[in-house]
Amino acid sequence: MRPAIIILAFGFAALTNAGTEARAQSLKGSRASVDLQNRIAKEHDFTFTRSTAQVKRFVKSGYLVPVRSNGDYHVKRISHPYARPEVALFIERLGRQYHAACGELLVVTSLTRPTNRQPRNASARSVHPTGMAMDVRRSTNRNCRSWLERNLLQLEGAGVIEATRERRPPHYHIAVFPRQYSAYVERKLAAGEVEPRPATVAGGQRIAEYRVRRGDSLWSIAERHGTSISDIRAANDLRSSRIYAGQVLTMPTGK
Repeated sequence: MRPAIIILAFGFAALTNAGTEARAQSLKGSRASVDLQNRIAKEHDFTFTRSTAQVKRFVKSGYLVPVRSNGDYHVKRISHPYARPEVALFIERLGRQYHAACGELLVVTSLTRPTNRQPRNASARSVHPTGMAMDVRRSTNRNCRSWLERNLLQLEGAGVIEATRERRPPHYHIAVFPRQYSAYVERKLAAGEVEPRPATVAGGQRIAEYRVRRGDSLWSIAERHGTSISDIRAANDLRSSRIYAGQVLTMPTGK
């Protein structure tokens, strides 16, 4: 299995093939949507993890990364709080935007689920075992639901996700297409998208943050900020030196 590689391509829309273009955008779900999710997983050479032990091996290798709650989103108590790096980036960006627009936290209810931990009502073709999917709780606030659905449809139209509105329990299933989403974020950053607001901790203390750019390495970032690779890894609980464009790193202070 190969890790997802961030790419830029002029033919970006073609990456999703005609699958997303040939049908109207909706959140109703369909066989075509499931087919597309599985095709993307195959194109990325993703493994469908079978057990908790295999998930842990993928985390140790850096294929999956921990996803932890922050001031914009809450990761509900789930057994496997890990995802592909691009999915973690998607959650960071969506959570920040959702919180700013709605005033409430985005609630993530599921991430990677190995095949032996799938719920009874799960599809046999679910891509949750690959780490490229997540579930988000459906808000009781009508305005928040409208905002989220509008943005999910927009991202579907851009060919970077597939989203389905599920009823039992009420939530949204979102499959993120890693290479396509990475290219989408790269274009946003290149177009001068406003950087996220500085994070804060209790008492209003500001935390220095850095958004990783294409071509960055932990060594170059550490040199630029007068710190060390080991300190950056410790501050962000990184198990390896692998980073990705768009990732937000907390920079050690007091150096």
